[in-house]
Amino acid sequence: MTDTLTLWRPTGPQELELVRASGWRRWPPRLPDQPIFYPVLNEDYAVRIARDWNVPASGVGYVTRFEVEAAFAARYPVRQAGGDTILELWVPAEELEEFNDHLVGTIEVVREFR
Repeated sequence: MTDTLTLWRPTGPQELELVRASGWRRWPPRLPDQPIFYPVLNEDYAVRIARDWNVPASGVGYVTRFEVEAAFAARYPVRQAGGDTILELWVPAEELEEFNDHLVGTIEVVREFR
């Protein structure tokens, strides 16, 4: 059994559709102006982004949860983007495919805001 790290990602409808198309197993490639894929380390922070940013931008915001192999995730820096609980894992866009290869199980939607 592999040790895993639980991560969350606030997600808009377009990204979520691409996740769905992958069978709920992969994050889509970043756009050219998105050099970093940054899942977050706690659900509360993901909720705030989905509710306060995604809903105004696209009418709906989702919070997703997924597991990644802990030993693999340890190669990426945790960045504090604000207060003590505003923590993000920074994965360079060019490494996202390899990151996806280390996901354990499926990506699941745990919250939805409209």
